[in-house]
Amino acid sequence: MRDNFKFIPVLLAGILHAAIFAGMVFAYDWSRPVLPVVPLAIKGTLVLAESLVEVPPIAEEVIEPEPEPEPEPDNSEQLRIEAEAKKRQEDLRLERERISREEEAERQRKLADEKERKRREEAETEKRRQEAERKRLEDMERQRAENERKRKQAQDAERRRQLDLELQAEQNRIDAMKAGALARYQFRLIQAVKRNWIQPPSAVQGLSCEVLVQQSLGGVVLNVVIGSCNGDEAVRRSIESAVHKASPLPIPPDISLLERNLRFLFEPTE
Repeated sequence: MRDNFKFIPVLLAGILHAAIFAGMVFAYDWSRPVLPVVPLAIKGTLVLAESLVEVPPIAEEVIEPEPEPEPEPDNSEQLRIEAEAKKRQEDLRLERERISREEEAERQRKLADEKERKRREEAETEKRRQEAERKRLEDMERQRAENERKRKQAQDAERRRQLDLELQAEQNRIDAMKAGALARYQFRLIQAVKRNWIQPPSAVQGLSCEVLVQQSLGGVVLNVVIGSCNGDEAVRRSIESAVHKASPLPIPPDISLLERNLRFLFEPTE
């Protein structure tokens, strides 16, 4: 159908002007201060439709569609590999740290063991030293005590020797003084036994018998024992009977010469 009124070109022109106006509106910098609207002076000329020259149709602008973004490549496998590699590196780092800690702990343990060993060795050495010192002091004390004992023993021995010498000298002096009185006492004692002895027929020449007599302080005979004797049993009994008959025995003039247990030789044939 023929467009006698040129409606389509006018419509297209209107659309184009509207688009230009819209672009101007959107492109306007609204941040700037709004100026007061000033009416524009427009001059126009009336044009009749018959006088319009046919305007060739404006080619419709073809808007090319924007190209769709290319799909991103699927790199999940790569990310997984990288994550695994990162995890392995992290595991290796943690393992190295663990090994390092264990090595440090082992080193510290060895140091502690070495210190403990040295401490024990030093303590043992000190103990041995103290023990040796204790033994040395004990040996010194023992030796000192032994020397002191020997010294005292020597002193005691010397004192005993001196005392024995003094006693012996005193005894010799007493013996010298009493020799005569003792000899006289023993003579009287033997004579008393001889006077009461009845010689048996078996008595031999040179008779000699040891006589042991237990007497009281008054000379009373308490017991008689015949020791070694060259006579027979009859001779022994005769001597024993003679001692009992002589009781009480003579008392010495010096009472210190009296002995409770007498020992003398009976030799009647002298």
